[in-house]
Amino acid sequence: MGLMDGKVAIVTGAGRGIGRGEAILLAREGASVVVNELDPDVGQSVVDEIRAAGGIAVLDTGDCSEADAAERLVHHAIEEFGTLDALVNNAGILRDRTIAKMTPEEWDAVIKVHLRGHYAPTHVACAWWKDEGKPGHIVCTASSSGLLGNFGQANYGAAKAGIAAFSTIVAQEMARYGVTCNAIAPAARTRMTEGAYGEIKGGTEGFDFWHPDNVAPMVVFLCSDAAGHISGKVFGVQGDTVELYRPFTSVAVVDNGGSAWAPSVLAGRVGELFDAGGIVPGAENMMAKLRYTMTTRA
Repeated sequence: MGLMDGKVAIVTGAGRGIGRGEAILLAREGASVVVNELDPDVGQSVVDEIRAAGGIAVLDTGDCSEADAAERLVHHAIEEFGTLDALVNNAGILRDRTIAKMTPEEWDAVIKVHLRGHYAPTHVACAWWKDEGKPGHIVCTASSSGLLGNFGQANYGAAKAGIAAFSTIVAQEMARYGVTCNAIAPAARTRMTEGAYGEIKGGTEGFDFWHPDNVAPMVVFLCSDAAGHISGKVFGVQGDTVELYRPFTSVAVVDNGGSAWAPSVLAGRVGELFDAGGIVPGAENMMAKLRYTMTTRA
């Protein structure tokens, strides 16, 4: 018996890396899986691997960031398997560049694949769950680059921060319909992260901490009814660890005694916020504060 026995799940960007591991483990746990992947050969190889292991999977090659393709994707699952229980929004790309050098095309491509690629399938799935009166589970893919910020990734980080906010809002809107929505901020050794981080250190003997398949168990859990009481949360997932992120939280306040501020007065008071909050006022390398890091960051 698996956590996903009799369930139907979609995974976008499921041909490689983290998405591939998610699709394979969902099938191993009993789900019928729609493998969404733009590269048909790569996607079919995942479908074949699932079927060879006795699982059930079909391929969908639509661009999940396009509204028409997203609608076909969701209805592909419903028509093929009779229902939809879980949606994993995983598809993503990188176009790393500092903001002074980043082209509009590099900005737009990343925002489209990540943010529209989350919105479009989620929109269709949520409308179907609402109309049918059925529960469902959504897992979105954020990133520490969005939660903390990472040099050279203004486009990717902005998209991923937006996904974290998107996930919490969808959770609020869909709670009355029995639909949960959570986000993960995964870290793993994939083709995409090598582009972001450069050379990545391998895992230790026995257990490979940075293997992308290590992300899948938490995603499968969040797709299952066992996680039906959890929604609107963001989890860091890497290796054998799972973290829970706290959203932006006010840590300090100053007031002006019921009068409007003058800029010159603020100049002498804002420092109190940093002192009380224990926060430095200048730019920081926030990624250096990660509990687990694939590379040594200066």
